[in-house]
Amino acid sequence: MPITDNDILFEDNHLIAINKRAGDIVQVDETGDEPLDEQVKKYIANKYNKPNGAFLGVVHRLDRPVSGVILFAKTSKALERMNAVFKNREVKKTYWAVVKNKPEKESATLIHWLVKNPQKNVVSYYNTEVTGSQRAELSYKVKAKVGDYYLLEVDPLTGRSHQIRVQLSSMGCPIMGDNKYGYPRGSRKGSICLHARRLQFIHPVKKEPVNIFAKLPVDGFWERFEDL
Repeated sequence: MPITDNDILFEDNHLIAINKRAGDIVQVDETGDEPLDEQVKKYIANKYNKPNGAFLGVVHRLDRPVSGVILFAKTSKALERMNAVFKNREVKKTYWAVVKNKPEKESATLIHWLVKNPQKNVVSYYNTEVTGSQRAELSYKVKAKVGDYYLLEVDPLTGRSHQIRVQLSSMGCPIMGDNKYGYPRGSRKGSICLHARRLQFIHPVKKEPVNIFAKLPVDGFWERFEDL
């Protein structure tokens, strides 16, 4: 499905943010499916009449089954500066996750060391540092209970692959639909209930605060959490 104006959360001369749909891949992979960055390039080229195409830089990534805010750079200067913003952890990322099991604590900070198996595309966690591991840290709080489900607000300090998914699973709270990390069954839609809700940072060129907010997917389940 092509990108439309309805998918755009923020845009200026330097940056563009999309409300990513679950199931979209950010960059090309072995599936051969059209990636999100190519879709956004086409959107920009069409909108601004650029017959030779448009520059687009990938600033960060979201896993394929995850929805929500994803940011791209429209110029090489913006890309370089936003890469530095993310590297220096000068960005605040907020996610919403739905789990079936109630966490033991209402709020906590989780610290693990993660190791990714690229062949299986799966991440293992350890409580102490091991060879080849990367430190991962996040904080969470229980935001609400709706029916039989708990909505967690998650703030990752680090940006490791599959970090939120594996760290929540480590405390017995796998994300709904994420059978890769312990939920009993997967989603037929290829999605999990993890949504990048908000992205906050100082604009790399204008030096002004940017606060980008993504509505939840309209899929027959997430709607019950939108007003929380």
